[in-house]
Amino acid sequence: MTVKGVLFDFSGTLFRVEATESWLRAVLAETGHTLPEPELAEKARALEEVGALAGGARPVLPVPARLADVWEARDRSAEQHRAAFTGLSRQVPLPDPGLHDALYDRHMTPAAWKPYPDAAEVLGALRGRGLAVGVVSNIGWDPRPVFREHGLDPYVGTYVLSYEHGIQKPDPRLFTIACAELGVPPEDTLMVGDDRRADGGAAALGCAVHFVDHLPVADRPDGLRPVLDLAD
Repeated sequence: MTVKGVLFDFSGTLFRVEATESWLRAVLAETGHTLPEPELAEKARALEEVGALAGGARPVLPVPARLADVWEARDRSAEQHRAAFTGLSRQVPLPDPGLHDALYDRHMTPAAWKPYPDAAEVLGALRGRGLAVGVVSNIGWDPRPVFREHGLDPYVGTYVLSYEHGIQKPDPRLFTIACAELGVPPEDTLMVGDDRRADGGAAALGCAVHFVDHLPVADRPDGLRPVLDLAD
């Protein structure tokens, strides 16, 4: 195939959200709450087990039956996304009930995210070659400010976000929209993501698909660079 356009997932592909303990610590500081260090570490561990941090670890414990439907459709609207993740968070008692919404709000801020070390290099090289570049993400909020704050927005020509369309990956319709907005047919498009089920849905349209590992930023310094060879 001749690659004329590249679509990237957001979380775990171009960016990584902060660690759960860092997330909780930042919100406690912002809201004037304190916890003894052992208790803070225990609360962070519990929040991670229930999967309360969007973009972080998936739930280890079963999702409560009362949240099952909203969890399954969490990326189809901003309301469902917030309800799903704050619902998971509320399984863990915190000093103030308002902290659960504060935690959710924190994860949408640029400060909560770091780009992978080679993200700017790879995106810049692709645009330098004249390729169309887009982001297609299962998400319940607008990540454009994150891209702007970290200097990656100039490389991205289009954002196709599940909550803006009421469709979530792996539904081929979301990839159809993304390819149309890129102005590149699926057979000339490469999809890059970290989720084999969700991002792999692009293959149903005839897109090539390449997977990266969802690792901490420090552990994946050059995981995106193979994309440059695939799009050569």
